[in-house]
Amino acid sequence: MSAGFLAGVVAGYGIAVPVGAIGALIAGLSARTSLRVGAAAGMGAATADGIYACIAVAGGAAVAGVIAPIAEPLRWVGGVVLLAFAAWTAWGAIRGPGGGAREEHPTTAFRAYAGILGLTLLNPATVIYFAALVLGNGGSGGGVWFVIGAFLASASWQLLIAGSGSLVGRLLTSPRGRLLTALTSSVVIAALAVRLLLNS
Repeated sequence: MSAGFLAGVVAGYGIAVPVGAIGALIAGLSARTSLRVGAAAGMGAATADGIYACIAVAGGAAVAGVIAPIAEPLRWVGGVVLLAFAAWTAWGAIRGPGGGAREEHPTTAFRAYAGILGLTLLNPATVIYFAALVLGNGGSGGGVWFVIGAFLASASWQLLIAGSGSLVGRLLTSPRGRLLTALTSSVVIAALAVRLLLNS
């Protein structure tokens, strides 16, 4: 097995395992909707990690240098979007299903994938992280094998988070249980968003 692939696997787990706002979002989506939607959201995060690993391998220091000056505005945009999502989730949970009716705009797998992909791409620290790893290896990050390893590691972790969220959703199927998971998810996402903004 390629050393670049193994380096990518380690790097992918290194960026994916610390559960932040994106992980909380994926788990919350799975708990409130379905494993299919949560898994699609997880694959959105993994795709973003793969894209950033690819950019880091291709551009290294040049990419990190371009992103560094705009890292703070991107962090603010990401924080504000996460706060808005937390508020929307909490409002939808408190409003309830409206006498058993489905919500007007149900979350689809594609919407979950695209939304989480976009949010994860707003985190410039990811490409800087991968670029630092590539540069730490003297600029030889393992090429395509590094990218594949990082993507597969991130995907496996995100799918584990989605599966865990789905399991919680099945255990808490009552209206009160769904309300609890939605509000908990909102509070966690909001707290992580505030921490992101305060660290800017």
